[in-house]
Amino acid sequence: MTAEQLPTLSQAQRDRLAFIEMRLRFFGEIRRQDLVERFDIQSAAATRDLALYKDLASQNIDYDAKAKCYVLGDGFESVFEFPPERVLAWLTQGFGDGEPSALRCAVVSEIPSRLTHPDLDVLASLTRAIHSCRPLRIEYHSISSGRTIREIAPFALIDTGLRWHVRAYDRKAREFRDFVITRIKRPLVLKGQSIAEHERADQDIQWTRIVEVELCPHPDQPRPEVTAMDYGMVDGAVRLKLRAATAGYILRKWSVDCSPDHKLRGPEYRLWLRDSLSIYGVKSAVLAPGYAPRGDERAEVRAMAD
Repeated sequence: MTAEQLPTLSQAQRDRLAFIEMRLRFFGEIRRQDLVERFDIQSAAATRDLALYKDLASQNIDYDAKAKCYVLGDGFESVFEFPPERVLAWLTQGFGDGEPSALRCAVVSEIPSRLTHPDLDVLASLTRAIHSCRPLRIEYHSISSGRTIREIAPFALIDTGLRWHVRAYDRKAREFRDFVITRIKRPLVLKGQSIAEHERADQDIQWTRIVEVELCPHPDQPRPEVTAMDYGMVDGAVRLKLRAATAGYILRKWSVDCSPDHKLRGPEYRLWLRDSLSIYGVKSAVLAPGYAPRGDERAEVRAMAD
């Protein structure tokens, strides 16, 4: 069977083949049970789909007899072309894993597009490393250091609203950091290595720490009641629980004035962080509008901006 013959298959079967490719490319493996659970089909039907995909692209899939699962082939080449937004939605929200298609909107709408998207081959290496709990060797480009070679232990993707990052332990810096995915080149999963105990997500204090913030209408903006309506405020405030590692990104995305005396001006600052001390010790807080780093927090400004 060839890619040109795909249209002769039913939509349901093409969806299952696309799912097989997504699992292989971004997780590095797939089992019959994955198909059975996702599509509510019999095991025999899943076996036929896997055989059909192998017939379609034999270089994309191999069988690992020891692990008893199908794995990514060394000569992988995509059969399906997935838009980056679709891939990221599937990885982070768990849906949209069928064949890509031009879907008709139920209601006319307009969604702002991003200026950049991660390279899908780089993203696939990151997600395979995350899924298999393996470290990764990367070439990383930063504003302050230029090109460096690093080994990282990734465990999560982060959408800042502007670009995508991967949260990982950096073996060079010996700390947990965010890496901009578009700055990563030549990723290589280190299959012969494992992630050490101190490199795991549960050891990342900024990741496991949850901060509670209270946002209210900016005291110097008119019509606070309208702002309260916009954000569904209760008793004049919206209360959120955020990961320390991502709090700064979120506060910046929403243009929240985080200065203690609400000194920022401009129509974009419709929200104010009622207690700036609520994000004290949060490393990402250096990104929050108006937040004044205290003491050793200033050292984080360069690292986060890098």
